[in-house]
Amino acid sequence: METYQYEAFRAAGLSAVFVQDNQSKSSKGVLRGLHFQTRRPQGKLVRVTKGTVYDVAVDIDRKSSTYGQYVGVILSEENKKQFYIPAGMAHGFLVLSDEAEFCYKCTDYYDPSGEGGILWNDPDIAIDWPLEGLKVKLSEKDQKHSLLRDLL
Repeated sequence: METYQYEAFRAAGLSAVFVQDNQSKSSKGVLRGLHFQTRRPQGKLVRVTKGTVYDVAVDIDRKSSTYGQYVGVILSEENKKQFYIPAGMAHGFLVLSDEAEFCYKCTDYYDPSGEGGILWNDPDIAIDWPLEGLKVKLSEKDQKHSLLRDLL
């Protein structure tokens, strides 16, 4: 399976150049995010190679007409969908299968000094996470994020 071809993506209107690939493995109920970078923001092309996740991108640009709105999509090894999250968006995902392997290409290098986050259950964003039958597992870091309205 061809997962990335520069000319095909360019023809589809995506001119991003990727500089780094990352991969993570998580278990059912793990919810990561909502993460963003204030320094060296990263565009991300994400896909799932094992299992199923619900993946979310949130517009956090206060000047945007879609500020505070989100898009969510199911990514799985079966549907082989990919999801592009432009730089400057917040990103998160919820693992729906027993385990999931998540791969993403990034348009810039990770800079921990510029990382930020928004609470996954921010009522102003109101993400409709598919939580039925799941016990959400959050990292300590993800439990401490701010509400979108409290970000500068």
